[in-house]
Amino acid sequence: MSDAVSIAAPITDSISSSGAQQTSSAVTPPRVWVLLSDKAGGNGQLISLAEALGWPYEAKQLRYNLVNRCPNLFLGASQLSVDRHRSSRLVPPWPDLVLAASRRSAPVARWIQKQSGGRTRLVHLIHTQAPLHLFDLIITTPQYRLPSRSNILHNVAPLNRIAPDRLTAAASQWQSRLADLPRPYTALLVGGNSSVYDLDPTTAMALGQQASAHVHANGGSLLVSTSPRTPAAAIEALFTACECSTYRYRWRPNDVNNPYLAYLALADDFIVTVDSASQVVEACLTNKPVYVFEWPTRGRAGFRVEGLFRRWLETYKFQPDDPNQLASPNLLTRLYDQLVYWGLIRPTREFSASLHLLRQKGLVARLGEIVDVHSRQPLDDMARAVTRIRQLFRADQQGRTV
Repeated sequence: MSDAVSIAAPITDSISSSGAQQTSSAVTPPRVWVLLSDKAGGNGQLISLAEALGWPYEAKQLRYNLVNRCPNLFLGASQLSVDRHRSSRLVPPWPDLVLAASRRSAPVARWIQKQSGGRTRLVHLIHTQAPLHLFDLIITTPQYRLPSRSNILHNVAPLNRIAPDRLTAAASQWQSRLADLPRPYTALLVGGNSSVYDLDPTTAMALGQQASAHVHANGGSLLVSTSPRTPAAAIEALFTACECSTYRYRWRPNDVNNPYLAYLALADDFIVTVDSASQVVEACLTNKPVYVFEWPTRGRAGFRVEGLFRRWLETYKFQPDDPNQLASPNLLTRLYDQLVYWGLIRPTREFSASLHLLRQKGLVARLGEIVDVHSRQPLDDMARAVTRIRQLFRADQQGRTV
């Protein structure tokens, strides 16, 4: 194995003349707050977006109390759901821009805007479960099925971006540890239970068997990493089923020896479970083949309102070129649209919609299929997000230019 560490040029977005590198030193940049939660995926997207904007920002860590279970429509613009003793202080001077993500931070973002006299711009990632018109910009992906609105940016994939220097450092740290394993390396990135998926031992065993078959067909070794959502029983079944040359890593909190970044840097191809949108896009950004392991969604969500819509949506045809749009909207689709718009139900998560677009771009294939590396199209999601945010400030009456 060569001592040199080779990391493929990422297919990440390039920021044009409106990007972070063009911010004039003579102009005071907007004051930015980033509202962080306990969700690594959302936090990763927020930090990546803040870094891409190139403006100084403050990270505000939020912890929540039991009131956060109340619908956002009832919480309004408030801090009622925040555990203030364990959270960062939110005090003046108020920011010009708040970057936040998902349901729980939406009332807090709105409260900050209210304290600023309405001056603060709100950019929200993923979904809000609050009236959509209350936010300046919502950046989402097809899996959440948000309505088409002028203040909603529908991207292909999440905005997680990992700095190249972190990948290089991780590769340098782990290269010698993995040197005894035969190449090529296939990294198996495992998610787990989510709002629509259960990773049970039977499914985990099938994953291990199929991943082993992939390695046997291509030679080399399997580099396995579980995640915080991987159930213990599923881990045991998965590890038992891996019948090839394998390095096994069981996720642990705050582990400085977590090899995840090294896997991204050193692997020759990837197998990622369908439930983890962030890991899928991080693998895609390495410009290496990515295979997705899929299994059926859980069935017991049908008793919830959004579950009923999900079951209906699964039988309805979406436009092939735009998975966000139904081919022929009817009364039920308009009802769903309004319930999501006002935050009365959580948007259904349809991972197949995101995978459809990633397949169209030649970035992923189902495990067992062939990835056509020559048909890849670059992701421009981050550049689109940065451009839209900067457009908000170009229209600022204070005359700020960016």
